[in-house]
Amino acid sequence: MLVVTRLRAPGPDPTAGEELRRGLLHALAILAAKPGHVRGEVGRNVDDPTLWVLTTRWENVGSYRRALGSYEGKMHIQPLMVHAVDEPSAYEVVEEGTDLNEAQPRSLG
Repeated sequence: MLVVTRLRAPGPDPTAGEELRRGLLHALAILAAKPGHVRGEVGRNVDDPTLWVLTTRWENVGSYRRALGSYEGKMHIQPLMVHAVDEPSAYEVVEEGTDLNEAQPRSLG
């Protein structure tokens, strides 16, 4: 599974961007230590330097959700999400010959 989380720094001030950068790199280090993590990257948009991205790959959605729900995830990653762009972020990887999940909304209850 692939997770793409876009975040916007709180303004054009370079110190705000640097603080978000440090937070995202710390978040990536936390996630990288969790079971099921495959790889990840932090990036900044080349046209809009206030727009950042955290991408991670996971063995499955459960590993990702457990990583976010861990103590470290709640303490250090979830506070960064105040800067996240409000959009879906979890994707299934599409490869030749694989079946896709059913295209319907998931139940929350």
